[in-house]
Amino acid sequence: MESKILKFENFSAGYGNLLVLKNINLEIFEKKITAIMGPSGCGKTTLIRCINRMHELNKEAFHKGDIFLNDKSIFEMNPVFLRRKIGMVFQKPNPFPHLSIYENVLAGYIINGIKLKREEKDKIVEDCLKKVALWEEVKDKLYLKGTQLSGGQQQRLCIARSLALNPEIILLDEPTSSLDPKSTVEIENLLEKLKDNVTIIIVTHNISQASRIADYVAFLYLGELIEYGKSEKIFTAPENPKTEEYLSGKFG
Repeated sequence: MESKILKFENFSAGYGNLLVLKNINLEIFEKKITAIMGPSGCGKTTLIRCINRMHELNKEAFHKGDIFLNDKSIFEMNPVFLRRKIGMVFQKPNPFPHLSIYENVLAGYIINGIKLKREEKDKIVEDCLKKVALWEEVKDKLYLKGTQLSGGQQQRLCIARSLALNPEIILLDEPTSSLDPKSTVEIENLLEKLKDNVTIIIVTHNISQASRIADYVAFLYLGELIEYGKSEKIFTAPENPKTEEYLSGKFG
């Protein structure tokens, strides 16, 4: 039986006078890939930024309603602690330019002032780089800057960095939009393997990508959750005409 890990309850959010998300009710299931889809400006990125409370880093941000992680309100948690449980990977690969590949994997520990023994560091770096299929490519150059890797390698390094703190959820905001087709396939294959151990929520404009890798799909339009369900049902028999119009390319 599938168990839920995250729940939006009558959740709205925005910035200043702009209401971006409108009364979202949504349950995310553990160790599945959930794709968040919809046209530009529909609130996809705001939705995932709210999940680890990055949204509130904007001074004009506001929210109503609640989001629960394992039945506990995320707004009752320490944000730093929450972000250890919920990692984030951005659209453009962003390894820290002043850090080596080795240090990039350990960045969460460095930023949070968590002290580790050398053997512990070595194990975390090797394990995380193996999880993202990068270890064999970089094991002899761990002290090169992370920015010296190719685009696809940099994105896998960023995913390794997000895995290092053993999160329960990883959020990805269009992680392949700036990558070539070969790197895109590598990331998609990687995500399908990672979901055995971590819940994945991915924002994507790529309908084909969502159909390939998502277990569940949420379709947003003008800040509202129009439809949510198992991937095969959304792509073969959507209930809402607006969902069908989007999937058929009538707007995007």
